[in-house]
Amino acid sequence: MASSSGLTRRRGGGGGIDGEDGSRVSSPAPKRPEDRAPETSYESSENGHKIAFDPRDISENAERSKQPKLTLMEEVLLMGLKDKQGYLSFWNDNISYALRGCIVIELALRGRVSMQKDSSRRRFPLADRVIEVVDDTLTGEVLLDEALKMMKSSEKMSVNSWIDLMSGETWNLMKIGYQLKQVRERLAKGLVDKGILRTEKRNFLLFDMATHPVADGGAKEEIRRRVRNILTSRTVVLQGSQFLPEETEFRYLRTISMVCAAYAANVLENALSTLGHEARERAFAQVDELLAEYSQWPFTRRSGGSGGVGANLAQVVNEEINNNKDRELQVEVVAACLSVFTRLDSLL
Repeated sequence: MASSSGLTRRRGGGGGIDGEDGSRVSSPAPKRPEDRAPETSYESSENGHKIAFDPRDISENAERSKQPKLTLMEEVLLMGLKDKQGYLSFWNDNISYALRGCIVIELALRGRVSMQKDSSRRRFPLADRVIEVVDDTLTGEVLLDEALKMMKSSEKMSVNSWIDLMSGETWNLMKIGYQLKQVRERLAKGLVDKGILRTEKRNFLLFDMATHPVADGGAKEEIRRRVRNILTSRTVVLQGSQFLPEETEFRYLRTISMVCAAYAANVLENALSTLGHEARERAFAQVDELLAEYSQWPFTRRSGGSGGVGANLAQVVNEEINNNKDRELQVEVVAACLSVFTRLDSLL
């Protein structure tokens, strides 16, 4: 359960989300001349004319080229959606909480948040260790940026507290404003913008509801293929694609996190529907082992999961971490979120 400490007000001049302090609008403090970055730059074209461009667009595009087309939240949501009907199961109570955990994982994998660098943090369980914003550059993903701004303007809190607060799981009325609302609908609309889903209106007896059937079946099939690869292959090899480019950092750890999040969200079975009963049971047993291994830090070593499945995973994940030694505190955040998923898994 989230901490009961007081809420830090986010004023307009302080870079808050709402731009309000509850009573009046504050004018932003004037910037000093040396603080003002140029918003527009110019380059000369072949015919000598100047072409205006925003340098921030170039840096944003450079980062986006290294990121997968879909976020972890979008992949988990897409896995849970019924292809033709375009909505989630009405009996799924876990997905909302799991999606908030995916937001924290995505921010960590993108280098925006990390564990607070404090040696005494090891005295606490992973999920109770405090995280902080280390890079407040916006990602271009609305939900990620909303959560990032909220974390930046707030007091520092633990992984567990942030997931609870963003899910609305708190008795502290002073912190109810931290809840991220309509996450599933906003993610679905984002997938519509990306051409993966389409929007339709469906009648449910007493009311009409917007639904989002799958428009691009290739995206969902690629996710299913990755899930089956992780959970059934003796040697896991993730081929590069538009949805998971070769240059993406932590490709294997990202996929493991997606699989564990889908399991905690109770939507993983949708990706395993083509497997026989025994194969599905072995796949679920493999997820249990992945959760046990990657929900602690440092990650535990193993020679392979059930029946030797994923025998090379520990090695390739370790290589990813060794190639990003300065990112270990961010990987620790991922492990903390997966430890929260183990608690959610116990409710399944």
